[in-house]
Amino acid sequence: MRAAVRDGYGGPEVVRVVDVPDPVPGPREVLVRVRATTVNRTDAAYRAGLPRPARAVYGWPRPKAKVLGCELAGDVVGVGEEVSVFAVGDRVYGYVEGRFGAHAELVAVPEDGWLEPVPDGLTHADAVAATEGPHYALAFLVRTHVRPGQSVLVIGATGAIGSACVQLAAHRGARVTALCDAEHADVVARLGAGEVVDRARGLDALTGPYDVVLDAVGKASFASCRRLLRPGGAYSSSEPGRGGVNFALAAIGPLVRRRRHVVFPLPSEDAATRRTLHAALAAGDLVPLIDPHRFGLEEIVEAYRYVDTGTKLGSVVVDVP
Repeated sequence: MRAAVRDGYGGPEVVRVVDVPDPVPGPREVLVRVRATTVNRTDAAYRAGLPRPARAVYGWPRPKAKVLGCELAGDVVGVGEEVSVFAVGDRVYGYVEGRFGAHAELVAVPEDGWLEPVPDGLTHADAVAATEGPHYALAFLVRTHVRPGQSVLVIGATGAIGSACVQLAAHRGARVTALCDAEHADVVARLGAGEVVDRARGLDALTGPYDVVLDAVGKASFASCRRLLRPGGAYSSSEPGRGGVNFALAAIGPLVRRRRHVVFPLPSEDAATRRTLHAALAAGDLVPLIDPHRFGLEEIVEAYRYVDTGTKLGSVVVDVP
């Protein structure tokens, strides 16, 4: 099979598309012929080995995972002898962060892992981006206890996480304000934002107050957003912040819950999360935002270069013919 491999850490140039042996599914694994995958910020971080201390987990001095790729959608072409839920021919989508391997023509996925049937009426590309960003977004909403009628600010509303935050928060009945580039205002409004503010105007253009501020790109800070929060309001970021400050502030969050505080969105891949997101996808309450720039597997280095520019819209889909 063809797969995008890397032998070390670095820029997009460390990735090569080569022939590698086909994976053989274990007794409880499902073999999927990948039809679509994505390149996201997580893939780019693993590829680069950043932050550097994380290489203790990623692998040192060389990465453990040669084939990256967290998100996949495709067709079941083989099953282990103990598999009972899926059958050859099923259309599926899933998430394999930690195991990786989705940047290839074939990938073996545990039957009890994150693997779901593609809802009727959706293509592989429609479903492939329904895991990485949305499960972070759901963690934001659950951890900050977003409720109907609350005011929520989403910073970075056009990314994979931010666009899912807008949709899921609006579906919960929250009043959503989104911060994004002016050229994408109409897109974000269609996702469910009641107010869209041009990112070029900066946080100073906002007055709030908000019950929750969700920083989906990690480029703001609690210090810069504190004045925008109501007393008891929560700030949550997708990034740890300089020196891991958001971890530290989140640790004391339970002690100052009645004051403005920080919550860190530790995402979950448990069955409840998977059911919630799958139901939202099937009902049309979650429509993953897909960047108009599409790439083929043989062009995945260019996909990485594009993601590294920081200008992507939603998720960058890589088609695997």
